[in-house]
Order: sequence, then structure tokens, then C-alpha cells
Amino acid sequence: MLRDTARQVAQDNFAPKAAYHDATSEFPRDNVRIMAQNEFFGVPFPTEYGGVGADYLSYALIEEEISRACATTGVIYSVQISLAAMPICNFGNEEQKERFLKPLIKGDMLGAYALSEPSNGSDASAGRTSATDDGDHYIINGTKNFITNAIEADTYVVYANTNFDLGHKGMIAIVIEKGTPGFTFGKLEDKMGIRASATAELHFDNCRVPKANVLGDVGHGFKIALATLDGGRIGIAAQAVGIAQAALDLAKKYSQERMAFGKPISDKQAIQFMLADMATNIEAARLLTWRAAWIKDQGQRYTKEAAMA
Repeated sequence: MLRDTARQVAQDNFAPKAAYHDATSEFPRDNVRIMAQNEFFGVPFPTEYGGVGADYLSYALIEEEISRACATTGVIYSVQISLAAMPICNFGNEEQKERFLKPLIKGDMLGAYALSEPSNGSDASAGRTSATDDGDHYIINGTKNFITNAIEADTYVVYANTNFDLGHKGMIAIVIEKGTPGFTFGKLEDKMGIRASATAELHFDNCRVPKANVLGDVGHGFKIALATLDGGRIGIAAQAVGIAQAALDLAKKYSQERMAFGKPISDKQAIQFMLADMATNIEAARLLTWRAAWIKDQGQRYTKEAAMA
């Protein structure tokens, strides 16, 4: 039922505007509002925080349908659920869940995940963003890049290091809010696709953030980053399946409309072979994604399966 609802909502509201948003890079704020109205942001979260109380597989199904209609909206949804809200749900304290998780689930806040840096990509252990102790605050300095939802988000889960001598054992995950002094944005990235997802750099210049915003314990940032990325890979896998399915849908439609020598090219066995191979590969990718989500829902380790998906 959730999947059918998501498909209907996405095809009716997101698909007709997908090409426009990709061509103009205009952030689809209306789509965010529609996802919030349909409680999509709350799907895999406990009801006690305003969530739907469904499982991660349900989230993957909805992610696929949204991405099938609009790839940009799919990545916005994926980041909101698996990279921004989920680490707060899994590692935040009750006060943090009240301040950040509940508004993210309701759609009153949009979130972002800030791990990647210009010099190290997404190598979680090699970040150079620093967090200097300053009483009941940390002073954050550094740059994050290729951050989805960057300019449009309200809260950011940022990874920084309190002591580089400790390597990844000095890392923290800390929530930083838009408007915090010393926190600014770079220019929007001009990408080849998924152009409307507000991807940009984040700059922190002596940005003073309360220690109360640290998720989990000091030194656990690396663990939080890796655990979060495992769940994120399932979301990105579902997104890729949705995009691939949309491509197959269009290819099948075109093959039935394109005429050659008085017949649609879909009658040609060579075309049928290509479509059959596409359908098989997509179904295999879909099953890998579902399997990873199902294993996660059983409470078992799913790192390998998420990477495979």
C-alpha cells in the first residue's frame, strides 16, 4: 500500500516537473512539502517521535518510486531519511531528538550530511575539519563539499576531529544549524544530472557550536559515519533502481512507437534482447536492495549487502 501511494503521488506530482527542475536547477521545494504532507519522511522512524513506524524496506520501496519519477527528489528524500535524520534517531539523546529529529520527520526541517571534503572525498577517517574545545562549545573550522541539500537545509550532521593525533578516534558527529555565525556556503555545483538538489560546499570559519549538539560520545564520530553510510547505501541503491526502471519504461515505450520498415522496432528480436537484459539487471539490482533492507530490519549486520546493492 505504501508503495502504491508513493507511486501515485510521485507520478502525479513529481514526474511532470522533473525535466523542468533538472534543466533549471531550481530546488523542488513543492515536492518536499508534498512528501511531508504524505508522511514519507516519517516512514522508518518510531511513532513516539512522530514517525510512521514502518521498516527500512518500506523506505526503500518509496525511495525507488520517488526516484522513478524524479531523480532529484529521490536524492533529497534519501539524504533526509538515511543520512540526516537516521543518525540522530540512532545516536542522539532525547533532547536532540526533540529539537532535530521530530522536525525532520514532520518535514518542518530539511537535513544534510556533511562528511566529504575536497582533499579526501568520503574517506571518513581522513577529514581535516577540526573541532577545537572551547568550554561548552566546539570551534569548527574546515570545508565540506558535494553536500546534497546544502543551501536549502536547516540542520547539518557534520563530522569533525577534536584531536588529529588520535586519528579517527578523535572524530565527532555534531549537528550544526543554518545561520550559525561562521557557517557559510560555496556556489551551487553545476552537475551533469540531478541538478536541482542544491549541491554546494559548506565553509566553517571559527564556527562556534554547542557541545550539546554532539551525537553520541566524543570519539565515536567515525563509528557513526560508517553506520550511517551503510543505511545510506541502501537508499542510493533504491534511487538507482528507480532511475533505471524509469529508463526502461521510456525505452519500452519508444520501441513501441518507433517505426522501421512499417513495424515498431519492438518487433525486432535484437531490440527485445536488449530490453530483456535491462529488465533482468534491474530486477537483480532491486532484489539486492530489498535483501539489504530486509537484513537491516532483522537487526543483523548488513554492511556487505548494502555495499553489494
